[in-house]
Amino acid sequence: MLIAIVLGILTWSFLEYVIHRFLGHHRTWARKNPFGIEHTAHHSRGNYFAPAWKKGLAAGLFLAILLPPAWLLAGSYGLAYVIGFTAFYLSYEVLHRLMHVWAGVGPYGRWARRHHFFHHFHDPKKNHGVTSPIWDLVFGTYVRPEKIVVPEKLAMPWLFATDQTLRPELDRDYALRLTRASPRA
Repeated sequence: MLIAIVLGILTWSFLEYVIHRFLGHHRTWARKNPFGIEHTAHHSRGNYFAPAWKKGLAAGLFLAILLPPAWLLAGSYGLAYVIGFTAFYLSYEVLHRLMHVWAGVGPYGRWARRHHFFHHFHDPKKNHGVTSPIWDLVFGTYVRPEKIVVPEKLAMPWLFATDQTLRPELDRDYALRLTRASPRA
């Protein structure tokens, strides 16, 4: 059972990479599919996320497509596979949102935000895995981020101290790219 759950998790991890890289960023496909349209809005308006009902619909679609053949082919092991897949998809959705709206804690949180924000603010052709670098390493799209320079207009609120300067504890990982008209410039 545990192996089936882990295989489900790995399958989602792989699809997370493929969907993000090809449906979200491929020149031809990105603007012609629902994920690509939502993803383009997410990149251009930093704090935009597709509505929860769309994410719920995606989870339901995954279940509807995966569950019948998994159950027929592998019974309870197939169910365990689908549970691992769906649980990790939902974990990905929660983690992705938290990266954008909360400063987070711990080594993994720090790594995940920097990895993901390198993709957002430095090179959208790199670091497509949001929850893991595994597939970026396999397919040669991983870049170890240094300091992340965030455009002021896309800066997440958790980056700022009460006086609207960059929080001192984040200074080693982040910098702001200020506009000329900015009061901070």
